[in-house]
Amino acid sequence: MGDMKVGVDPIVALRETVSGQVIGPGDEGYETGRRGFFSFVDRRPAAIVRPVDAGDVARVVLLAREMDLELAVRSGGHSMAGHSSTEGGILLDLSSLDSIDIDVGRRTAWVGGGVTAGAITKAAGEHGLALGLGDTASVGIGGITLGGGIGFLHRKLGLTIDQLLAAEVVTADGSHVRADETTNPDLFWAIRGGGGNFGVVTRFQFRLSEVPDAVGGPIILPATPGTVAGAIRAASDAPEELSGMILVMRAPPMPMLPPEVHGTFIVMVMLVYAGDAESGARALAPFRALAKPIADMAHPMKYSTIYDGPEGPHPAAMAFRNFFTDDVDLPAAEFLLEQLNRSTAPMCVAQFRVMGGAVARVPADATAFAHRARRMMVNVAAMFETPEARTEQQAWVDETAARLHNGDSGAYVGFMAEESPERVREAYPGDTWARLSRIKKRYDPDNLFRLNQNVTPAE
Repeated sequence: MGDMKVGVDPIVALRETVSGQVIGPGDEGYETGRRGFFSFVDRRPAAIVRPVDAGDVARVVLLAREMDLELAVRSGGHSMAGHSSTEGGILLDLSSLDSIDIDVGRRTAWVGGGVTAGAITKAAGEHGLALGLGDTASVGIGGITLGGGIGFLHRKLGLTIDQLLAAEVVTADGSHVRADETTNPDLFWAIRGGGGNFGVVTRFQFRLSEVPDAVGGPIILPATPGTVAGAIRAASDAPEELSGMILVMRAPPMPMLPPEVHGTFIVMVMLVYAGDAESGARALAPFRALAKPIADMAHPMKYSTIYDGPEGPHPAAMAFRNFFTDDVDLPAAEFLLEQLNRSTAPMCVAQFRVMGGAVARVPADATAFAHRARRMMVNVAAMFETPEARTEQQAWVDETAARLHNGDSGAYVGFMAEESPERVREAYPGDTWARLSRIKKRYDPDNLFRLNQNVTPAE
């Protein structure tokens, strides 16, 4: 590959170089292959490559460097910022790296970089084991792990990165290295929260936990300042076995809701209790006591079925803001409902994820996720249908977020859209940014891996 020149057809070069599937514009599967989870991301890569092993990944990385092509790395394709695809570059789609090797006796698993949350949850659940991931089956293990990992078990087991034992990484020079607490510990520290800045993770090794039974499902309440603030407070006061999210929005026309409720404000409590039915009922009782539920579908289940059912339509274009805050009191809840009422968006929502528990017991500097002490993470979103509506909806989102986060900074890379460099730095507070930047210089000095919430190499 040493004589490769810029301008050579990347399709030809890739087909001569890698063993996996190479798809170009005009090939069957290109139109579906170039698109990720979010329908508003519309980019056309020069080539889509599905590697069969780490050697293929290394060859694609080296070729992208040599041909000076932008490189997008996709695990599940859920990047809200569009980082799961590229305009004119190479899309490295890891979906073929889908191996799952579970050691039941040691309660560990080696998982390929293209495995989805749903696949590993089902596989581990066959043994009564679980791995704490996000809230959607099709999320890729790579994206959620590298960002941190907040979902239905984080208060009980910690973030996904807190369950990571080791990783195999292809770095920018084509090396395939192991990273754990004793081998390349700086890289291991960085990939636990630092995103895809440092290489392509081809395999992850996780610690699994016994979580055979759970209680979960939506509890839907009428939205008032009292139920909004009360649900958040109840989630904060709940036992650590209870994790998940609380959504405040206008009720969509879901079949579980009576027609007269459609379009009214609701609080959708989407929490999972990791434990037996009786304890789960006690943990959910404070939510049911806030108001008579409009619908109550929380029930005992096997944790392995947590992602069962349809995911629903892929989101259309939306304005978005992610941040951390430590309290949502009655005045803040009242303001939120006023904002939702005056919104002109086809759909808008505020989502609250209470932290604490096992997340907070890990020292802030132990990983690149430094928001351990924050009490909750919040997402505010507003859909829009035309490009002209984007400015109005983003202004609404920003105004809503500014009041709810009370001037505090901070962001979670897993839920950031296209953001300014200043906002990316907010995701890595204190000394975290400087440390990541030094590690970036060591492993990716030319910033090949820049389609992410980008950490630039140290000067």
